[in-house]
Amino acid sequence: MAALAVLTALLLLAHRLVPNWLGNAGSLLETFLPWTGALVLLLLAAAVLRRSATALVALLLPALVWGTSFGGKLFDHRGTGGDLTVVSHNVNDENPDPAGTARALAASGAQVIALEELKRSEIPKYEAALAARYPHHSVQGTVGVWSSFPLRDTQPVEIMPWTRALRTTVDTPKGPVAVFVAHLPSVRVRLDAGFTAGGRDVAIERLAAAVAAESADRTVLVGDFNGTADDRALAPITARLETAQDEAGDGFGFSWPASLPLARIDQIFVGGVRPVAAWTLPATGSDHLPVAATIAL
Repeated sequence: MAALAVLTALLLLAHRLVPNWLGNAGSLLETFLPWTGALVLLLLAAAVLRRSATALVALLLPALVWGTSFGGKLFDHRGTGGDLTVVSHNVNDENPDPAGTARALAASGAQVIALEELKRSEIPKYEAALAARYPHHSVQGTVGVWSSFPLRDTQPVEIMPWTRALRTTVDTPKGPVAVFVAHLPSVRVRLDAGFTAGGRDVAIERLAAAVAAESADRTVLVGDFNGTADDRALAPITARLETAQDEAGDGFGFSWPASLPLARIDQIFVGGVRPVAAWTLPATGSDHLPVAATIAL
């Protein structure tokens, strides 16, 4: 148990050293890194049952490292105020109630709603349900944005052979904000290939290049990234933008799967603005939870 405790601490401290050449093991570990805390608790229970003083002392090391890395996320850092609320949701192309999902998102009071995994035949249902409160919208491929403020310069962003990302300018009363919406390729865990994330990682590089080329002073990047902010693959983005959830969130903000959230793969990244609050919304007909953030411009 003491050896496992030390190993857990080493994984937390040196997870960047776990190689990705072996089935993307490093990225897979980082996707679920906060759950190493559950291992610490299991070891603690075992040490108490065994009455092992050595194990209890050894467990102080991973407990300290985990607390330093993730302890702050156990608290509610949401503030009040702010100028713009953004909601992002992978609505699932098999969503049984698109109109109900749209109404639930509109009830959040957000000024901007970004949707991913839109099914072409269902788009009119989202448009009809959101039209009254969001007169400005654009759909590019399988992603779309609805806004109570005017949109301009909307265009697709090429991250894949088909369109799953867009860029637009939202003209708020306090000035323009560049908004990117993206749905990165899916990842899988396979026995013969490990964590198959190659397509996603290539898309991240292309998306990061588009964000880096953005001339606007204020940027918001939202969507389904099929990866957590801890995953090294998202470094080209996290090196430039901060996550609203980390800065102003309530807890870990896990968003997938909706029935038992284990990871936050739906993100709201911001640059040139200050996150005021970030949270997840109640479940809809999707297998993802919607995520929301309020920012100060």
